[in-house]
Amino acid sequence: MLLRTTLLTSALVLGLVACGEADQTAKSAYKRSDTPAWQGAANPYGVADWKPSDQAAWEQQLRRRAAGQNEYSRVN
Repeated sequence: MLLRTTLLTSALVLGLVACGEADQTAKSAYKRSDTPAWQGAANPYGVADWKPSDQAAWEQQLRRRAAGQNEYSRVN
């Protein structure tokens, strides 16, 4: 009887722990989803010809990257 009670209690405790959810709020400005992607922060790993808040340069860079990944345009 004691073994059954112990197993039941531990199963209930593990079930309650498994149902818990961690906080999923953004803790930095890089994870904010309410700003457009082309308004990203300046960092040393970005493309040299793109400046933050320049939507036209952002779109041009995306087109250039997509063209570089297109197999039809790479094969002559």
